[in-house]
Amino acid sequence: MEQQNFFSTAGDSEAGRPLASRLRPRNLEEFAGQQHLLGPGKVLRQLIDGDRVPSMIFWGPPGVGKTTLARIIAHKTKANFIDFSAVTSGIKEIKEVMQTAEANRRFGEQTILFVDEIHRFNKAQQDAFLPYVEKGSIILIGATTENPSFEVNAALLSRCKVFVLHALSTAELAGLLRRALADPRGFGDRTVKMEDDMPEMIAAFANGDARTALNTLEMVVLNGEIQPDGSTVVSRETLEQCTSKKSLLYDKHGEEHYNLISALHKSMRNSDADAAVYWLARMLEAGEDPLYVARRIVRFASEDVGLADSRALEICVAAYQACHYLGMPECSVHLTHAVVYLSVAPKSNALDVAYNTAKQDALTMLDEPVPLVIRNAPTKLMKELHYGEGYQYAHDTEEKLTNMQCMPDSLLGRRYYVPTRQGSEARIAERLAQIAAWREAHKNDP
Repeated sequence: MEQQNFFSTAGDSEAGRPLASRLRPRNLEEFAGQQHLLGPGKVLRQLIDGDRVPSMIFWGPPGVGKTTLARIIAHKTKANFIDFSAVTSGIKEIKEVMQTAEANRRFGEQTILFVDEIHRFNKAQQDAFLPYVEKGSIILIGATTENPSFEVNAALLSRCKVFVLHALSTAELAGLLRRALADPRGFGDRTVKMEDDMPEMIAAFANGDARTALNTLEMVVLNGEIQPDGSTVVSRETLEQCTSKKSLLYDKHGEEHYNLISALHKSMRNSDADAAVYWLARMLEAGEDPLYVARRIVRFASEDVGLADSRALEICVAAYQACHYLGMPECSVHLTHAVVYLSVAPKSNALDVAYNTAKQDALTMLDEPVPLVIRNAPTKLMKELHYGEGYQYAHDTEEKLTNMQCMPDSLLGRRYYVPTRQGSEARIAERLAQIAAWREAHKNDP
């Protein structure tokens, strides 16, 4: 627990602090990213400018400015700022801080309590905040990298507004790095020479994390070659030594993260196993999270192969589990197994088309009632209202089929799933034709 002035570090040597600390934004104008929340007219910006900040939770990945944004809010609203650690503080410390905040409130002073990693608090600790949040003794700002729906008590969560902070884009990080090179708080007091595309390479390596980007820039500058005129030259060799292969592979020809996964996806869709394996290797050797690739191929298994080969989904789920158990580099062969299987498998997007077509009807015809015949009737009143009346149990028939109507009247005859003639779907198409023929023949049966 630490009560601080805005960014004050009395007694600290400015030069001795890390670049990320020296360049910490002092106001919203210096804050990088999160324009969906802080851009002109956006909700959080209006709350801050109007000094109407509620208790809230910042949910986002590391290095996107959750703590910095809380400090800027405290400064702009002229509130006391208390930095509270979820790791080292218990209920006793919570109550002590709450009593101080309550006393300050009586004198008209507002207190912002910032709790980093709020998901680490247990239920009792989180509950201790409730009465003070409700009374307005504090404005609680919690930060978490975990989904607050699962990690924050429902009672506390219902009293907080959740704002989702996004990973910074490569362009946003590159802009931040260029500002660090020009700002006197950064390297503005020295001449640093590097190739024009190097900030983008560092930004791509940082993968949305501003702290990583600034730390990497500081490392490459401090390891640059000092020239006789006092300038610092950062070579590509220096950058390569200070970063992993990820930045070089992802930026060597300007490819972005989404370009590579798109290349993998489209190569598999085009049944080009060799291209698919190449793009897979590009991603994994660049440092991509294998679980990210595994999740994408699980989606592909149903979106682009589907019932043409139902084994595809089983193999991809197994590959995901193997990646989870083993990690890199061992799981590369399991992903290759799945990617090659998907590439050579028969293709069908019938399931994806079926859902999206049904989705359109669901969104435009939301008032369609469920036919009474297929409604459940657990109570006497429901039975009196004819719920479930006339229901036909398919297992009681020899064909395991009935002519019972399951669609709403306005959608009778609507077809969503239309199988292709690829792989197993050819047999499914024959089965659906048999079912349709049987129902046509028995449509007038009682």
